[in-house]
Amino acid sequence: MRVLGIESSCDETGLALYDTERGLLAHAVHSQVAMHEIYGGVVPELASRDHIRRLIPLLDQVLSASQCTRQAIDAIAYTAGPGLAGALLAGASFAESLGQALAVPTLPVHHLEGHLLSPLLAADAPAFPFIALLVSGGHTQLMHVAGVGQYELLGESLDDAAGEAFDKTAKLLGLGYPGGPALANLASTGKPGHFKLPRPMLHSGDLSFSFSGLKTAVLTLVRNAAWTAAGSADLAAEFQEAVTEVIAAKALAACHQRRLFRLVVAGGVGANLRLRERLNSTLAKVGGRVFYPELDLCTDNGAMIAFCGAQRLAQGLTKPMNQGAFAIRPRWPLNQLSAEFSGG
Repeated sequence: MRVLGIESSCDETGLALYDTERGLLAHAVHSQVAMHEIYGGVVPELASRDHIRRLIPLLDQVLSASQCTRQAIDAIAYTAGPGLAGALLAGASFAESLGQALAVPTLPVHHLEGHLLSPLLAADAPAFPFIALLVSGGHTQLMHVAGVGQYELLGESLDDAAGEAFDKTAKLLGLGYPGGPALANLASTGKPGHFKLPRPMLHSGDLSFSFSGLKTAVLTLVRNAAWTAAGSADLAAEFQEAVTEVIAAKALAACHQRRLFRLVVAGGVGANLRLRERLNSTLAKVGGRVFYPELDLCTDNGAMIAFCGAQRLAQGLTKPMNQGAFAIRPRWPLNQLSAEFSGG
């Protein structure tokens, strides 16, 4: 079965074609970073309009790269949520219309489930069950994953997600958009420890996260200290150390809690090299292992949506109950999926 995947939840338009026998045939992503950069963040209306412009050219690109025609598509999976309402609607309407035209089934997919399952696309894929760490611009969550559609939330951010904290701190330091990668690059030239930042909820005894106070601590230092470029690099390094230390400690605690030392990391922040170093060393000390998606599949992409749709279709799972065509879900808790999907 060949499944077309369509991702349009925020500021990347991604399409991919996945074959259940041959694997990922092709995928293409258009990033809107350059368009939103002058505004310092994503403008939802502009994002939605750009998705509409990009969908058909990207579809043609993917089909050409995979040497397939539209008639070779057996099913279409698309991101129905969570995300920006207009952006989701652009992808959903395109997917449902194409499904009608080709007379093939369509399947709304949860954006975070796509991220969560994306490491399974790698040649060395993890086996179920595992602990999943979802770290993206809008989410920092720890999940116990027993199988496709079987997700139990163990802990999440109570305020800013790690990606949000990176972006907001980057803005405080006068860095460009997107802030997360810019801050990580700056941190690589600095030394942690020159400034002292808190490690929020490191010893809270639960699996919750909180990064809003860390951002405020950076703001206080920026306002009260004599600032130089060298100081910015050291502060960026200390900020990155604080975030990665907390995430690694919480991930390890989740593994101990479930006595399960296979950790899957997904989401854009999962591409952060310092976070990978910390997680790898932390799990190695207890005989565990960390699995990641390929670097080009860490950010939003159609490949993870196509793969997720293929896994659900293989289990006979179609649309979530009470969700018809075009019924996007800008807010959609991942741990509700087991109850919302029906078989057949």
